[in-house]
Amino acid sequence: MSEKMGSEKTRTIGLLGAISIGIGGMVGGGIFAVLGEAVSLAHGATAMAFLFAGVVALFTSYSYAKLSVKYQSQGGTVTFIDKAFNHNLLSGSINLLLWLSYLVTIALYAVAFSSYAQTFFKGDSGLWLNHQWLNHLFISLAILLPFAINLISASIVGKSETIIVVIKVVLLIIVIAASASFVDVERLSYQHWGSSLSIVIAGMVIFVAYEGFELIANASEDIKNPKVNLPRAFYGSVILVVILYVLIALITVGTVPESEILSAKDYALAVAAKPALGTVGFIVVSVAALLATFSAINATIYGNSRLAYIIAIEGELPKVMDSEKRNIPFMGVILTSVLSFLIANSISLREISIIGSASFLLVFFIVNVAAYRLRDEINANKVVIIFASLVSFAALIALLVHTYQNNPKAIVVFISFILVSVMFEAVYGKLVRKHLFHRAYDKSDKSTV
Repeated sequence: MSEKMGSEKTRTIGLLGAISIGIGGMVGGGIFAVLGEAVSLAHGATAMAFLFAGVVALFTSYSYAKLSVKYQSQGGTVTFIDKAFNHNLLSGSINLLLWLSYLVTIALYAVAFSSYAQTFFKGDSGLWLNHQWLNHLFISLAILLPFAINLISASIVGKSETIIVVIKVVLLIIVIAASASFVDVERLSYQHWGSSLSIVIAGMVIFVAYEGFELIANASEDIKNPKVNLPRAFYGSVILVVILYVLIALITVGTVPESEILSAKDYALAVAAKPALGTVGFIVVSVAALLATFSAINATIYGNSRLAYIIAIEGELPKVMDSEKRNIPFMGVILTSVLSFLIANSISLREISIIGSASFLLVFFIVNVAAYRLRDEINANKVVIIFASLVSFAALIALLVHTYQNNPKAIVVFISFILVSVMFEAVYGKLVRKHLFHRAYDKSDKSTV
């Protein structure tokens, strides 16, 4: 039903608009949050870590491109998984895990917002106010203000997001251009690289900075000439962001001593602007980071509350979640904001980035498997999809093994996410959903009604 509706509605988004959705989804707050984490693991090879993560994203974007052309729906990932696995325990659990993953993403952006906000409260002797108190204050404000905006008017989110995407991308390009002549090539030499394994691990820890390309799928119903523009949008946005991230990594490592980056790794991008642009550059990048992370939280609360609405329509969340007022899914906004608030105020930045990256790697692996199952219907290259599946799975395993050895708390939280998703789907589906299918789900065509 959703595909039919998509073919009948007026399409308003061209190729550039579709690419901007992908770039905006990826260059949200992620690069501001995880750059320092990547340097701490890969050292002089930070650019290679971003490149490796980008390759994983690019191969997965092939599956998304093929699936999006065939199944054009605002459900995006949710629709693909349901089509491939016939709305069973696996598909229901993964759909819920996707929703939980975006809660972690909001938390990541909120922690990054706090880190950059605190730079304005530092003197020569350190923070003027208590660090922990200030940290939790800014984290809370970063979520509570977008929460209020989303409850008041959804249109504010959409109107502001395009402008902010342009501002942050232009600013990053300015930092790259201004800093190019300050790069010390010696800092990028092989002897300053981390081990091969640490480079791979660094790429996977910061993979969350790439997850936003999948948002193009949610807009597929509105994209003009989808058979041509959807693949171009997926590949084009990922490739452009890979180039942007690699250049940022080269500038950061090549212009700032590693000890300085690591001492300020939570706001490393602002530090990277200082050699070329001085204190003004530091302040401008910090302000841009606040703007970028705040807008990313705003947009992700907006998107995730609607994802909860779609999942509830399918019967995978309680009926209270599928109601709207003034085109705003109130309960989705409230639940998304409250849970993100709790995660952001209780888990460290590294743990949040690991959990977010692992969650999206798992979801993307399942999407690649879904594309393999549907390969004949979507006219996909079998070899490419198998490779995409293997790469995403191997990346996930490498990240989990490393995390188990070095940060077991993050593993516990990640496994808890999976268990919550599976147990909720099993219990809720078995005891409740079968009595609600008549209101939300048509087994004959596997689409919302």
